[in-house]
Amino acid sequence: MTEQTLPQGWTHDDIRAVIDHYESQSEDEELAELEAAWESREATVIHVPNELAPAVRSLIAHYERLRESAPTASH
Repeated sequence: MTEQTLPQGWTHDDIRAVIDHYESQSEDEELAELEAAWESREATVIHVPNELAPAVRSLIAHYERLRESAPTASH
């Protein structure tokens, strides 16, 4: 059996909170969340062939690491 690892910075309590959130949603709440995601201007939803999904995930992870390590501008 393969040992599962948590995403960096996550705890078992964090995972349980996410599961509880989605398991307790009503259908109306679920639909509202999906509609809000489609209307968001912070991300774009695109169709990616399954065989390219690992490369896209890797690219996104690389982008996020760069953003996390970039100095923040002070005001």
